[in-house]
Amino acid sequence: MTHEVFINITSDETRVALIENKLLQEIYIERHASRALVGNIYKGKITRIVSGIHAAFVEIGLETAGFLPCDENTSFKPGQDILVQVCKEAIGLKGPRLTADITLPSRYLVFTPNQFQIAVSQRVTDLSERERLEKLMTPNKEGGYIFRTSAVSFEKEKILEDKDYLDTTWKKITEDYRTAKTGTLLHEELPLVLRLLRDWIAYDFTRIRVDDQDTFFKIQTLCKSFQDKIEYHDEARPIFDIYSIEEELQKALHRKIHLKSGGYLVIDQTEAMTAIDVNTGSYLDPKNATLKTNLEAAEMIARQIRLRNLGGMIVVDFIDLTERADQEKLLQTLKVYLAKDSVTVQISELSSLGLLQMTRKRTRESLEQIVCRPCPLCYQQGSIKSLTTMRYEIFRGIQRAAHLFSWTGYLVLASQEVIDFISKNESHALTDLQVKLGKRIQFQVESSFTSVQYNVLPLSEG
Repeated sequence: MTHEVFINITSDETRVALIENKLLQEIYIERHASRALVGNIYKGKITRIVSGIHAAFVEIGLETAGFLPCDENTSFKPGQDILVQVCKEAIGLKGPRLTADITLPSRYLVFTPNQFQIAVSQRVTDLSERERLEKLMTPNKEGGYIFRTSAVSFEKEKILEDKDYLDTTWKKITEDYRTAKTGTLLHEELPLVLRLLRDWIAYDFTRIRVDDQDTFFKIQTLCKSFQDKIEYHDEARPIFDIYSIEEELQKALHRKIHLKSGGYLVIDQTEAMTAIDVNTGSYLDPKNATLKTNLEAAEMIARQIRLRNLGGMIVVDFIDLTERADQEKLLQTLKVYLAKDSVTVQISELSSLGLLQMTRKRTRESLEQIVCRPCPLCYQQGSIKSLTTMRYEIFRGIQRAAHLFSWTGYLVLASQEVIDFISKNESHALTDLQVKLGKRIQFQVESSFTSVQYNVLPLSEG
């Protein structure tokens, strides 16, 4: 399997696309105004304990208190200081999920304070390699270590370098904790790009291409093992346009996904669960339509789950299969494609009605939650791109025009709502873009446009 990574960075947003065998499989978006919190370690203070749901609420310096699960035997008390780590992003009105079981990851190891054991990732299946790794080190007086899959075949010296880094980092965290105030961030996870590449270091990359020079140099420093695969994209045409990633992203926001055979999926995402309906559509061979469409749908479903980052409960309504052998073939096919997902997925057997339930661990917002908002025209039963997303798309559209055309300035046609939003919230970013391009940008209301429509035209000198 080939792996390629394409990275698009602007002053406000970072987007990372993972391509497997020429297909977009995962997309990560981080807007710099709302950096991801997962992995961050804070000095918190317990503000409230709710015994009915076995949870404590912890103040960590954010707008919303964190949620810390605890069992009946946990001796937490209100007002108690506690070291916590974010293990799940805040979603909607829910605060971030916290854990008191700290883990510190590096390239090859994960340090587990207060858990005195040596373990190897379950994904490492070679028994001799597992034994080799387990013999490389012993727990120290602070905790133990887990070997990641990336440690396979790496020499002892490299792994011990990681161990020293983790030991030093943990020592600093514990020392700072003693004197820090409540809500202090004691350890911040790496920025999105470096964090992902650290976690993907075991992949056999064919190419990592980035359009920001500073990030290019940082990646070279971090990823020395595949330095020859790292490329700086300095072409005029945007990186996500050249490799059709922008187009695939737009498709990933559609409710209906077409299959090659003529069948299609309908994906409905709600707060409680995601429902996926499989349909034969225009497939003309009734004898083989059911199984063929289901098998094709299984591959597409596994891809869409990763691409959209769907989490929680997912229910799939496959087309009914009467033969037990066909049902088994469908289940095995789905498991093969889901095995490529780095996030834990558990699936049930097919029910008598052709329904299949699966759960996927939810650690961050889905693609739709990041880039969309509830639709104001359908009583919030659906979603449309948020005003923030439209601002990013318009600015990318202007930059795209700047690369393609020698215009003296830019006229942006958009709805009143979008223009008001940019004028009120993004005036500094607009000024920065004008300075960067050295040209004027002017907005004009187009009354026929909805909030998800815009057009970039040349600005007349008159």
